[in-house]
Amino acid sequence: MIIRTIMCIAGLVLASPAAAEPTKVVVRVLSQDAKFIGDGTGGARVTIREAASGKVLAHGITKGGTGNTERIMEASGRSPLVQTADAASFNAIVDVSEPTLVDLEVEGPLGRPNSVVRVRSQRWIIPGEAIDAGNGWLVELPGLAITPRSVREGDALSIEAKVELLCGCPITPGGRWDAADYQVKAVLWSGKKRISTTPLTFRTSPGTYASTIPASTAGKLRLTIYAVNIKTGNAGVVHIPAS
Repeated sequence: MIIRTIMCIAGLVLASPAAAEPTKVVVRVLSQDAKFIGDGTGGARVTIREAASGKVLAHGITKGGTGNTERIMEASGRSPLVQTADAASFNAIVDVSEPTLVDLEVEGPLGRPNSVVRVRSQRWIIPGEAIDAGNGWLVELPGLAITPRSVREGDALSIEAKVELLCGCPITPGGRWDAADYQVKAVLWSGKKRISTTPLTFRTSPGTYASTIPASTAGKLRLTIYAVNIKTGNAGVVHIPAS
């Protein structure tokens, strides 16, 4: 009887699900061609889900600064250490009871709503094995942030666009992010018909490009403004009404 009871208890123990183990996950988000996305441009929203079920395990926003310029921009080799203590990150504790494949979704910069982009990534989380060594879970967001403005002046539109990296890093003549490396254009549309494409020229620092274009066509007009780094191909696009 005693042996049978012990065996029953052992069976229950073996059948019980494994306890979830809190596991640290640190996520950092880099702007393509530039630095970490943090407080300066509103941070990036991070969501971690179980890949199999879609269950949300953690979510939040990266907080902190853009990091050390030289360490990031002059890094070389495979998986170089680019983070510093002040670099923006999202820190989470995820409860998993077994090795779990997870989906990571990152979108930002939240402070530049017209320029938000989203990327996804996957990796395994092992219970108790923190993802915080080196750079943690490092994700890169492509794109350029564009803050546009257009003013109608008779039969013309005066267009201005502030262009910056997603981390807020400035574009300046001869700077680390050289204004000469960026091509900015405005496309005027009437419905689905393209009326004109006009280059915007650099006017003032940081990253302000401008031009005046004819806009005598009747009806509702809209503008597409895009910027491209001609060396790396990194690009950003915004659409606005032509007013």
